[in-house]
Amino acid sequence: MKTLLANLIIYGNIKHDKTLNTIANIDAAAKRSDFETVHAMISQCYDEVHHIMETATTYGFTDNLWAAYITFLLMIDENPLAMVSENSIMPEGTASKFADHDYQQLIELLHYDFSELESILSMDCFSNLQKYDAVKKHERMYYSYISKAVNSLKDKLVNAQTVSDFHAAVADYYATHGVGMFGLNKAFRIRNKPDGSPELIPINNLDTVNYDDLIGYELQKQQVYDNTLAFLEGRGANNVLLYGDAGTGKSTTIKATLNEFYPKGLRLIEIYKHQFKDLSYVISKIKGRNYKFIIYMDDLSFEDFEIEYKYLKAVIEGGFETKPDNILIYATSNRRHLIKESTNDRDDMGHGGDVHHSDTLEEKLSLVDRFGLNVLYTKPSVQEFQKIVISLARKHGIDMPEKELLAAANVWSVRKSGHTGRVAQQFINSLNPKS
Repeated sequence: MKTLLANLIIYGNIKHDKTLNTIANIDAAAKRSDFETVHAMISQCYDEVHHIMETATTYGFTDNLWAAYITFLLMIDENPLAMVSENSIMPEGTASKFADHDYQQLIELLHYDFSELESILSMDCFSNLQKYDAVKKHERMYYSYISKAVNSLKDKLVNAQTVSDFHAAVADYYATHGVGMFGLNKAFRIRNKPDGSPELIPINNLDTVNYDDLIGYELQKQQVYDNTLAFLEGRGANNVLLYGDAGTGKSTTIKATLNEFYPKGLRLIEIYKHQFKDLSYVISKIKGRNYKFIIYMDDLSFEDFEIEYKYLKAVIEGGFETKPDNILIYATSNRRHLIKESTNDRDDMGHGGDVHHSDTLEEKLSLVDRFGLNVLYTKPSVQEFQKIVISLARKHGIDMPEKELLAAANVWSVRKSGHTGRVAQQFINSLNPKS
């Protein structure tokens, strides 16, 4: 095993993986009868087996955890060949030949025979990893869409009879999904490490909503759909501001858009206004990738003393560095103008000594002008609210006479002082529908 890892050329993520190298070292020591080294490392070896099991639990690996772990490492290895091949055809050339050399090593690694090592150590944990009987878990407990991708590719690689078959399976994965964390995940958020520096981490268990789940708002959904499709096709597209009454489906539209276009290479990064200072970091990480990214800002608004909007204005338009053409900004807000205005802003005599008051007001209002497409969401009428309730009841399998259902929904909406889509969903939840 140690030789197989050492011979890898392209896939450094696999070659230098701590878990695989620890197991390879103990395998080599056992086969040369260096039992002092074996006994010193055996506890560490069990720790690495535990690590494989933890990774399998997090990402929902099934059956052959050993092969799934190696497949996962391959999928997240952002080597130059993989980066060039993401969402595209794997190019021919020397790098491709080096990859085929690696694939021969990986075929042997996937099917590695642990019987000799287990006989020497009187253990069977490795063979058990290769025929693992995974406990069934609810999808909320792991990254379900990553699980499907890993297990599907793992089966193809394990069943590959030749290097050519292996190459074809990897090339197909790169063309369809891409590579690295952007290939495996739909959406991300920013997390600040203990030293304060930012990093992108995946968002797990996204809502599986689609456009049909948002009743009504057909014009609004079509506007967002058309703009996003143009963006993905390389045509002119605008930054989008979805604004209007709370609970009307602005965020749902964004989620549905991501789910609709994820297979076509759309990814989303959620960012909050206190993180706007990290926008340059985000852009540096995604501008060279072969995906289209929506930088998403939910419930965007600023008090008049907050200045974070200046970072946003510079990124959208006006900074020295041109915004990459694979990035758009989508935001939702209950405010049309995003930045709070006071009566003093409209009172020529009450602007606190600001000589250039009109310029200050113009700066506040200019942020919304940076969004080329503004989409208004208003509260539905009573009739539209009732349609939403009926549709949600059917979706959740609620068996109640329509007249009784709508009467109860009306009482609920009066109690909640509104009849929005959010209120309708909360009413349906109160009926304890089938999950």
